[in-house]
Amino acid sequence: MSLLESIIDSRNNPLAVVEDIAATNDWSFERSGEDEVTIITQGSWTDYQLSFTWMGEIEALHLACAFDMKIPTQRRAEVQRLIALINEQLWIGHFDIWAQTGTIMYRQALVLPDGMTASGTQCEAMLVGAVQACERYYPALQFVVWAGKTAPDAMNAAMFDTEGEA
Repeated sequence: MSLLESIIDSRNNPLAVVEDIAATNDWSFERSGEDEVTIITQGSWTDYQLSFTWMGEIEALHLACAFDMKIPTQRRAEVQRLIALINEQLWIGHFDIWAQTGTIMYRQALVLPDGMTASGTQCEAMLVGAVQACERYYPALQFVVWAGKTAPDAMNAAMFDTEGEA
């Protein structure tokens, strides 16, 4: 067994835990090296690409959840305002927009200092939380990007919860 294989297969590597979760749920995933696993999962609105990266230098497991939504340049300022409003509502994780590409993603990290290991429950909570946040706010982002709504109007629509059945 090569050194790389032993690192990748190590049960102390939090990415092995992430791979186990993906395999258990029969999700498509790919190991792009010793420090990253990417999972593709389907949501109600779109498909989500969840990338778990082990950042050894800071001893943190980083999660980035991206989805296919291109932000036209003329809507970026309003999307930034919406992201600020969304982030005020989140207790864990946050949304970002990458300036160069206009890509929106949800990000979160789990700090694992001094050789601590990530549990399956922790990794699954990160994954579920990311998808839930994206599912909740995807329509608001669509309202701003494609319907030309303001950030407050889109946020009000996203925060509207229905109860019961019609």
